This record gives sequence, C-alpha cells and structure tokens, in this order.
Amino acid sequence: MQIAVLGAGVIGLTSAYYLNRAGHQVIVVDRHGEVAAETSFGNGGQLSYSYVAPLAGPGVLSKLPAWLARRDSPVRFRPSVSAEQWLWCLKFALACTRRRSNLTTRDLLALSFVSRTLMHQFLRDEPTLDFDFRHSGKLVLHRDPVAMQGAIDLLDFQRSLGCEQEALSADECVALEPALANVRSRIAGGIYTRSEDTADCYRFGKGLEAILRARGVQFAMSTHVDALDVAPGGHIVARSGTRVLEADHVVVAAGASAPRLLRPLGIRVPVYPLKGYSLTYPLGPQSLAPTLSVTDFARKVVYARLGDRLRVAGIADLDGYSLKTDPSRIAALRAEAAWLFPQVAAGHAETAEWAGLRPATPRGTPIIGPTCYRNLWLNVGHGALGFTLASGSAELLAGWIDGRPNPSLSDLFLLAQ
Repeated sequence: MQIAVLGAGVIGLTSAYYLNRAGHQVIVVDRHGEVAAETSFGNGGQLSYSYVAPLAGPGVLSKLPAWLARRDSPVRFRPSVSAEQWLWCLKFALACTRRRSNLTTRDLLALSFVSRTLMHQFLRDEPTLDFDFRHSGKLVLHRDPVAMQGAIDLLDFQRSLGCEQEALSADECVALEPALANVRSRIAGGIYTRSEDTADCYRFGKGLEAILRARGVQFAMSTHVDALDVAPGGHIVARSGTRVLEADHVVVAAGASAPRLLRPLGIRVPVYPLKGYSLTYPLGPQSLAPTLSVTDFARKVVYARLGDRLRVAGIADLDGYSLKTDPSRIAALRAEAAWLFPQVAAGHAETAEWAGLRPATPRGTPIIGPTCYRNLWLNVGHGALGFTLASGSAELLAGWIDGRPNPSLSDLFLLAQ
C-alpha cells in the first residue's frame, strides 16, 4: 500500500521506518526543508523508559500557585482567549488524581518497555547509524530530604511495574557520578536506574532519513499540508496547495499541528503545545561533565551527555504556538546548569539555545491508532516523551494498519481521552 506520513519529526520518521519494513510504499511529508527540524531538533536527549509518569499528578495542582508566581518556575501558564487552551487545562486538572496518574503511568510503561526493546533491536539492525547513543543509566537527584523519602517510598510500586531502581545517598551519588562533587552538600540523595539510555534525537532523525531514502521511501520536504479533504467514498487525501497527495492511507504524525489538520474533519484531539527549552554546551577533552543521564527532580531539568556536548533541557510553558525564545527562560536554564555543573556552564557564550513545542495531551498519553475515517490514522501527543516512545508507537501503528494490532497495547492509546 501507498502510505503518506505527515510529519518528519522522530514520530513520523519511525512510523515511516516500521511501515517500510512491513513492505509498504511510504512518502514522508513535512513543511520544513529538512527532517527533525522542530521539536525533535534539540530535545533533552534522554531515553527514559522507566520515568514516564505524567505531568498531571496528584501533587501538581497544589504546586502550581508557587510555580506560577516565580519567574524561574519550571512550569508557566500564560492565559489567552483560546478556548482550546482552557479546555486542555480543564482536562489536565481533572487528570491530576492518584488513580488517573497510576493508570497513565502503567500504560506508558507498557509502551516504553516495548520501545526500549525495539530501540535496542534497531541498534543491532542498523549498526552503522551513529547518533551518540549510550547505555548511560539515569540518576534522579533530590535536593529535599522529604522528596527523597517520597521517592524511596515509591520504589516498591515502581518495581511492581517492572522498573529496577535503587536509592543512593548523596555520597553514593557522587561516587557514581564524580561531576556532582561540587554540590555534594546540597543534595539529599538520588534514585538510580541502570536501564536508561541517552542519544541525540536530531542525529537519529537524520540518520534514519538516509536509511529510508536508500530503501525507497520518498520525501516531500518544504511541502505544507493545507488540509485533509474527504474524497468520494469517504477516502481522506492530503492537499498541498493545488496538489493532492494521493495515498491508500494517511498517517498524521504532525505534533502540535495535528489539531489544525484534524478539526475540519470533526476530529478533536486534545493536543496542545508545551514549550520547552534546551541548551547545548560544547565539551573539551578535560571537561568534568556527567557521563550519567541526570535529572534534577525539584527543578524539572534534565542533563544528557551527547558525545562531546552536554544537553540541558527543561521548562514547560503553556502559552500558545509561538516558537519565539524567551530570554528569561534561557537565563533560568543557564542558572540551573551553573548550579549543578558550574565547571561545564562557566564561560560558554557559544552555547546553542533552542525552544520547541512538545505536543502534549492532558493525561500524558499519546494518541495512536485509527479514526472514524477508514484510511486516516494518528500518531500524536507524545509530549516530552516523543523520542522515548517513538519506536513502540510506530510499531504499534504499523501493526494496526496491517491488521495485526498488539493485543496488550492497542486499547490503551485510542482517541477517546
């Protein structure tokens, strides 16, 4: 079958990869001139298979007033007249219960563990692709002893879901990651997970593009999809200007742009962008940078070593679709990096700055699978977990299109949210 995949980020590219492997003819369509040019370009670099708990958790609503009052808050909300924004916020608030959070975490872990298996299989199948992949392990740091004890109390629950983790004292954290020596006195401890990985999502996307082109996948870059039209017989086609992109099936993997495309068809996906930021520090041969994947739990900032660079990412701004970089948010991220790894952050004026829109659902679960139109499929709404969940999402979608849905996953990520 001929399948058009709308979106050339990590979700669209992995969708194309598994569809191509299944024997389909695939064309990838994107408005940018190159692949992985937007949300996939400068993400956090962590493949956090065991850390997929949604932002909508039981303690979040009580923290929001304090977060929203601070300029350097990890979460910021700028109200607008957009009904779309307010409806998303209402659904988010309703999802902030322990029961809903636990159910979402279970669902996401099921998908992330499939993704981990597929990513490791991908490394064996495509050994020439270099995207700074490392089995790094992950350390979640806690500054507050109360928060650290809360994390320890969750270890049994996490183990019941298949996550193997261990609690470390501050001294054990520094022994495992010497780059933390400067902040030894300011951390209460950490949770270490050996199974986590790090990689460069942009380099992954560029390498995947080369593989796909060599295997006959077509790319229509710099092609803006203006609309999805209903052709005679209820068949969906993508239109770019006067050009109609005919295909047997259409996969929408367009991130934050998906609601605009789907709304005229009567399909309302609860996807709204959370703007995130990242910095990329160049590392010299003697740089004392972390080799582990590190997350600062209190500040919601992640650190990942990507070859000779350190990626620092975080912040969630709920303020619309603008990609404009806010200097105050970049400054906040720089301050966090300087606090935790001052020896890396000092004197790097050439640090690359980036902002991107994470396409998030209120519950935190992506939307994968069929729609009310027989040839229209969705793979959207992965939020900050796009790279982590990409392989599993793509394989699930490809199986569904081929009539072989995964019995353990297929009912978990449907449109009804």
